[in-house]
Amino acid sequence: MQIVETTNEGLKRAYTITIPATAIAERVEGEITKIAPQVRMPGFRPGKVPANLVRKMHGPAIHQEALNTTIREAMDKLVADKQLRPAVQPAVSLGEGYAEGQDAELTVSLEVLPTIAAPSLDGLKLEKLVVPVSDEAVAEAVERIASGAKSFVDAKKGKKAENGDQLVIDFVGKLGDEAFEGGSAEDTAIELGAGRFIPGFEEQLVGAKAGEERQIKVTFPADYPAAHLAGQEATFDITVKAVKIAGETKIDDDFAKNLGLESLEQLQGLLRGQLEQETAGLTRTQMKRQLLDILAAGHDFEVPPSMVEAEFDQIWQQLTQEAAGEEDPAAALAEIEAEKDDYRKIAERRVRLGLLLSEIGQANGVEVTAQEMSMLLNQAAQQYRPEDRQRFVEYIRSEPLAAAQLRAPLYEDKVVDFLFDKAEVTERTVTREELQAAIEAEEGHVHGPDCGHDHGDKPAAKKKAPAKKKAAEDAAPAAEEVKPAKKAPAKKKAAEAEAPVAEAEAAPAPKKKAPAKKKAEA
Repeated sequence: MQIVETTNEGLKRAYTITIPATAIAERVEGEITKIAPQVRMPGFRPGKVPANLVRKMHGPAIHQEALNTTIREAMDKLVADKQLRPAVQPAVSLGEGYAEGQDAELTVSLEVLPTIAAPSLDGLKLEKLVVPVSDEAVAEAVERIASGAKSFVDAKKGKKAENGDQLVIDFVGKLGDEAFEGGSAEDTAIELGAGRFIPGFEEQLVGAKAGEERQIKVTFPADYPAAHLAGQEATFDITVKAVKIAGETKIDDDFAKNLGLESLEQLQGLLRGQLEQETAGLTRTQMKRQLLDILAAGHDFEVPPSMVEAEFDQIWQQLTQEAAGEEDPAAALAEIEAEKDDYRKIAERRVRLGLLLSEIGQANGVEVTAQEMSMLLNQAAQQYRPEDRQRFVEYIRSEPLAAAQLRAPLYEDKVVDFLFDKAEVTERTVTREELQAAIEAEEGHVHGPDCGHDHGDKPAAKKKAPAKKKAAEDAAPAAEEVKPAKKAPAKKKAAEAEAPVAEAEAAPAPKKKAPAKKKAEA
């Protein structure tokens, strides 16, 4: 086998590989000898079918399999001999006009990963913004629960309903003169001012009294999940059966016991823990932003264009999906189109950071253990239907790229934690609002040549980056998986609301089907 390098420019490589016809023929003969004892043919005893008849019956299929196997081995030898680290799956083409009995000439093109020197971690400094959870914040959290758990009692006879009151109503919804499916209900409780029904519905019931009948008109939102109602004007015939006012909710041990807890103190402790967990998550986000900005500013190596393009495609798909769900989709799409170059730079930054984090992790022995991988696999399997979970597990175990994609977020977190441990960290106490502002603000961003921002030639008064752009910029792709893995199917949006009049709420995505088993190669 002969290997000739034809391109060596930056991260691009190209080769021609010549596989002698004799090597392919030897493999074909070996395969015929191997399967001949298993071939059955009328007129011959088992295992006694002549090789020439086996070749006549199965020759094309055997030759194709032998050729595929020889090409795979040639690619393995190319990668090993040239010490290549492919960034993506190499493109391999067989010369036109190839026929059995000829030498096979392959053209191979690929991009390789850059050689990255493990960066020095000395002098890494980070500021940690800490938010102590106050008693007042805990009390507010308890109040929110109490507000959501409030009970209602019958109002005095003749009371006119106000915001905050509850009505018990029957209603029939109509398009024109025809009642529409799902638009009628009896004994429905509705809290005025809560905003749980479509716009205009609750507002037109303010002032209603028990026993009163009303007809109201509303227009369903243009993005209403039920397509036959979206943007339609409808009337509702309302019968008010009762007006109720909110009863007093006393926050004490009995209140906590009604929630299944032992005491108010236990409730307060649980809520304090939740608030501490939330603020710790925000603090980690703020520290990770600093870390990624520092790494991006200090490293500017070439990255494989195909990886950047794949990352950009993923970012762009997400942005266009989000734009389609905005109140003015055309305007939202125009806004991101105007910043398309910025997002491409962000994709380059993310790829560079992913490769850098991978290099840091590998150089310092960071790894995801078999036990951690097993937990990830079990958690991921839960999103599939019970009957498909085992097939999903088998798919992940048989597909290295899919397994790497599953493992990568945890690996990245472990590398980030490793860097946190290595850094000199100073703490500063701030309010939650200050921490949130630090996360969202453009100020304080450490700019580098690859951070996706303009530098030097723009006016000093610079517009803040949109939150979406900043979120995209701060993310790094799979740190461990340096080859782009297959994209997971996008989750479907919930398409139906529980009742047409109720404001649509996001429902869980339907259980996914496990990936279909791959067809065996010929």
